[in-house]
Order: sequence, then C-alpha cells, then structure tokens
Amino acid sequence: MSTLTESEAVIVAGGRATRMGGIDKPALVVAGRSMLDAAIAAVEGFARITVVGPRRDDLDPAVVQVQESPAGGGPVAALAAARPTAEVVVTLAADLPFVSAESIVALIGTLDTAPDADAAFAVDSSGRVQFLLAVWRGPALAARLSALGPDPSDQPMKALLPEHYVTAVVPGTADCDTPDDLHRARAAANSSVDPNEARRIVREAQHPLPVRSIAPHEAFGTTLAAPLVAAAPLPPAATSAMDGYAVSGSSPWTLRTEIRYAGAVGEFALKSGEAARIATGAHLPSGATSVVRDEYVVVEDGIVTRLENAPVRDDFRRIGEEWESGVVLAEAGSAVTPAVVSTAASGEVSRIDVRGPARVHVVLTGDEIRRSGPLREGQTRDSLGPILPQFVSWCGADVAGGGHLRDTADAFDVLLRTTTDADVIVIVGATGRGAADQLRGALARADASVVVERVRCKPGGSQVAAVLSDGRAVLGLPGNPVAALSTLLVMLPSIVDGRTLRTSATPLTAPLENASDVTGDITRFLPARQLSDGKWVCDNTVRTSHLAGLIGRSAIALVPPNAADGDSVELLPLPR
Repeated sequence: MSTLTESEAVIVAGGRATRMGGIDKPALVVAGRSMLDAAIAAVEGFARITVVGPRRDDLDPAVVQVQESPAGGGPVAALAAARPTAEVVVTLAADLPFVSAESIVALIGTLDTAPDADAAFAVDSSGRVQFLLAVWRGPALAARLSALGPDPSDQPMKALLPEHYVTAVVPGTADCDTPDDLHRARAAANSSVDPNEARRIVREAQHPLPVRSIAPHEAFGTTLAAPLVAAAPLPPAATSAMDGYAVSGSSPWTLRTEIRYAGAVGEFALKSGEAARIATGAHLPSGATSVVRDEYVVVEDGIVTRLENAPVRDDFRRIGEEWESGVVLAEAGSAVTPAVVSTAASGEVSRIDVRGPARVHVVLTGDEIRRSGPLREGQTRDSLGPILPQFVSWCGADVAGGGHLRDTADAFDVLLRTTTDADVIVIVGATGRGAADQLRGALARADASVVVERVRCKPGGSQVAAVLSDGRAVLGLPGNPVAALSTLLVMLPSIVDGRTLRTSATPLTAPLENASDVTGDITRFLPARQLSDGKWVCDNTVRTSHLAGLIGRSAIALVPPNAADGDSVELLPLPR
C-alpha cells in the first residue's frame, strides 16, 4: 500500500446537523479542541487533506477547502466534491471527537491484510459500522462515485458500498449526532482529567481580551500585552549614592561653599583638587570624578582629606548604571503589579499596552440561600457571598458585579444572555445533575463550548467550565463552601491567564509530611498548615458545608493520588 505521505484524506465537515439544532458541529469543542481539529490531527502528514463544508478562515492554508453541491447535500456529495485521486483515500467525518492517527493506522492495516477488498470500514463499540470512517482504494472509490451519476446529493453512504470490503473495530469511532452524544463525549473526555490538565484545557480555550494603552498607575491588575521598555536610562544622570563629598582628582581637596542637594537646580563645576558637600541622590556637579562618603574623610580648615586607612571606592551611580534606554524591564505576559508600575515610572514610561483586568460577575444560586434576616424553614445562611470578592481579587481579577439567582427555569438563560459587562461569569451551585441544577442545559441552549465538565478531584469534581460564543468564560463551582473556594483557587487563575495572556505563575510546592495519610485515588483539595519546624501537614477529615476547617490554615494543598510521605505537593495560599 502507499505510505501516508502518498495518501489523501477527505474530512466531511458540512451537513445540516438537524439533530443538533442546526449548529456548526465540527466547531464544537470536546476536551479542549474542536472536533474538526481532532479530525485534521488524525490525518496529519497526509499528502493532501481536503475539508468539505463551509469555508473556515482559521484552517491551515495547506488544507484544501471545498463545498459540496448543494450545501448540506450529504456525505456522498461531499466525497464527490473532494475529487480524491490518490491510491489510498481516508474518509472521515468531523464529528468524531476521539478519532486519532492510531484509528487511521489501524484501518489502513486492516485493508493491507485484505488485498481483495476495496475498502475497510470502522466498527464502533456497539457493533455498528461507521461507513464514513473508512480507508478506500482510490480507484474503487472513484468508480463508485462515478456510478452514482452527476448528482449524488442525499445518497446514503451505503450506496457507495463495494462488493468486497472488510471491517475492523478501531478506537475513536464514537460520533456526536445529538446533544446527548455530545454530553457523553464531553463527560468521557473529562472524566479522567486531573486538575492540571483541566487548567491547561481551560487556559487554552479562552479568547484573549483586547489590548489597550493606558498610564501605568491606572494598570494595576492588568497584564502586559507588550514588553515594558525603558524610555530613559536609570539613573538619568550621575548621582551620589551616599552623604559625603563630591571630589575632583586626588586627596586632599579644597572645600567649596556650595552644597549639592537632591533635586537642586543650580549648577557649578568642580576643578581638580576641589570638593563640595553632597547629599544622597543629588546629581554630581560637572568636573566631579568621585564621591567620598562622610566616614572616609576628615575636614580641617576647609581641607577635605581621605583617611589614611579608608578604602578607595566610588560612592556614586553612573548614568544608565541600572539600565539603558531601550532595555526590556518586564516581558509581555507579566502581571502589572506595584513593582511593575513603579519600574515603569523609574523608566520614564508614560503608557503601557495591557490586557484586562479580567472582570468577574459572581452569582450564588439556590432558593435556599439567604444573605440577611432570620432564616426560614429550609433556608441556609449565605456564607460565601460576602467573601467571594476577596477570593476573586486574590486570583488576579476584578469583581464587576454579582447577585443571587433563584431556581427558575430560565434564570441561567437570562444570566448568560444579559451579563455582558463581565469577562468571566462565576456561578456557585447548580453544577450537579439534580432537579434544580440547570446550568448545563442553559449552556447548551446558549451554544457555549463546554471545555471541562468534570475533574478528577475531591471536592469539586462536578465543576464545569465553558466559553460563550462572544468569548465570555463561564466557571460553574459546586455549592458547598470548601469545594467552591478550592475549585475557584484552582481554576479561576487559569481563566484569567487565558483571557489576559498572563504568564502562568510557577506553582508553589513543598514536601507534605503526612501525604500517605491523606492521599486518595484522585487528587484531593485539603487545608494545609505549616508546623513550627517548617514542615507542612494536611487535615484528613474536612467538613465541606462551612469554612471553619480553614481557620488557622494557610493554604489548600493539591494532594495527588497515591502520594507518599515527603512528596512535594502544590500549595495554593489562602487570602489573609
């Protein structure tokens, strides 16, 4: 058989998607990438890759794009529009989120072992033949297409069935024809995602915020969109590093009457053999060759003399000693901290290009939640609402608004539709699958891309992360307080990083003294404290319905599965 580099692939990415409400199925995201991207990755390296369907401007120019006629005319019409000519042709649909290069290689191998067969078709785990996921001998496919005449639209794939073919069960055959299929695919993709992988997926799925140019002192909490470059050297002039004497030439020196203060505007020049009193930070007078600090000299009768055993050193700062004009002071992706703002001022930078800050709208859900007033039967006190803004700020974002959402049929639809003044919507509660937990349905109706649906962690496994079509991020947190705050600390920084293109911080890690006592079969989020000898320990039993277990604790530890005593674990510091 031909090698992959001599073969071609045809990806069917059109269709009406009537069972999915007419949405663009190939663009739907499963496990952090679109199903079309999954299909293209599965046939990477082929001599020719043709995508049949509506034109997509984000595809690699090397990918050939054609449209079947009529548009939505079915997979047979799509294959005909691609006009494959290679000796080996791979066909597949762009609704197979788990298709892979291994799937394709397995099918090619099946056809290789059956020289009398014209095609090898994939069989899914239920025994159903997926006629579109196939490897064809090119001439046989061309002959079958030609036999259907000039208009093969709306023909079933079985119309192409050759007399001799083979089948094989291969991985990656589960397709997404319905919303339930999509939900199952996302659940399967995410059911084994650990927190680190979830953070990566969430970050990469974000739409970056636009760049804006502002004054540095207005930029706290933003992220540099371009390097911070010094506009002037520092220091801009030679200045004294000590209280002492500006001198010219060698000791002794005749003391002048002028005194050089920091910020002084007067000017004078020193001649060789002269000295003048100078304060720390003052510009050196012209002619000065050095500064000698007070404790290294003696002054008698107007003569300044260096002490016999005093070291000879230059106690002044030269022009550009710290940096020259044009030096990069902070890289793009740096968080604009007070240090960055101060450095911009020192570098005479008046405007900086930034993204953000990310604006977060925080909502608590549930009819049972009551913030003020006496509790009524069936109600519980809102113990999260008052503190969530501090946790959001701790994650590097601004709180743009918030509120309480009742358990009504359209509450989430309204929230997702109207909260347009925020870059991120954080929803506490309604991430499970109970009768009142309707967030996932609202995300589907909003045509959101659900990028993480479950995470292998405890607590917080039921979390959900999505991206709306306009780029707004949605983070759904479990309702109990410990799970909600732990999950927020883990996931929100990744959303902020993705939206602002902030460089992710290096995780803080430390050996955990009692890791074997608190580890489990999935990652555990546990309160941690540092002992007087510097060792870290975690609490094993934590009540999640209140935050009393965080009192006296300084971090949440991410304890991986099967950890041993002394293993390093990630620590997420708690706000103080």
